[in-house]
Amino acid sequence: MIREIYTAALGMLPQQLKLEVTATNLSNANTVGFKKEKIFEREIIEARQNIIHHKGLAEFADLPIGTYTDFEVGNFEETKNPLDVAIDVPNAFFLLEDENGMQYLTRAGSFTLTREGNIVAKDGKFLLGEGGRLNILRELIIENSLLVNAISPEIRISERGEVYLNESYIGRIQLIQVENPETLQRISGVYFQLSSETRHQFLPYEQTTLRQGWLENSNVDPIREMINIIELQRLFEMGAKIIQINDSTLEQSFRLGRFV
Repeated sequence: MIREIYTAALGMLPQQLKLEVTATNLSNANTVGFKKEKIFEREIIEARQNIIHHKGLAEFADLPIGTYTDFEVGNFEETKNPLDVAIDVPNAFFLLEDENGMQYLTRAGSFTLTREGNIVAKDGKFLLGEGGRLNILRELIIENSLLVNAISPEIRISERGEVYLNESYIGRIQLIQVENPETLQRISGVYFQLSSETRHQFLPYEQTTLRQGWLENSNVDPIREMINIIELQRLFEMGAKIIQINDSTLEQSFRLGRFV
C-alpha cells in the first residue's frame, strides 16, 4: 500500500513540474523575446532505473521528464520606436555585455539610450557591434537627458544592422547565429550563453536582416498554456485523491492491527 502511495506521488511530481513550467510560460506571454520551455519524456528504462536507485521519498531525481527551450520565432509587432529592433533570421541573436564583461545572447530587441549614448537593453546590458559597445554619441558630451531624447528619433538602423546618427555612421550591430540552439545555456527567459558544445558564427553582412521599429514578441500561445494548466490541475488532483484514499486505508489497517 505504501508502494501505491509512492507510485502516486511519483506520478504527481511530473505534473507539478509541468504546472510550474506552464505557469512560467503563461506569466511571460507578453515578455518581448521570451522563449517558452517545454517538457520532454525520457526513456521508460531510464525512469525505472531512477525508481530503483532512489528508494524512499519520491524526488524530482526520479522523474522521467526534463525541460528544453523552444526557439520558435515569436510574432513581430510594429512599434515605430527607432530603438526597437527585430531579427528576421532564425536562430540569430543579439550579443550583449554586462558591466563585468559577461556576454549574453538574446532576441529581445527593445533597447534604450544611456546618458553616455550607449545603446543598452532595458536592464542595462550593452548592445555590441563589430567594434564593441555601440555608442551613438562617440565623443559628444551630453549635458542632460533631454539631449538624448532629442537625438533618439534621428537614429537609423539599416536592414543589415548599420547604425546611423543622422547621416553619420556609428557602427554595425553584431549578430551571432547558432547552429544548435539546444546547447545554449538558459540564463533567463530572454538571455542565453554559449556552451562548449555550441556551434556558432558571426552572421555575415549579406545574411543579416533586421527590422527597425519592430519587436519580436514571446512565442507563448496563452490559450494553449491555459488549456494545459486546466488539464494538469485535473491530473494532479487525481493523484492527490489516490494518495488520500490509500492513506485513509492504511490508517484503518493500523487501527485494526492494534486489536490483533
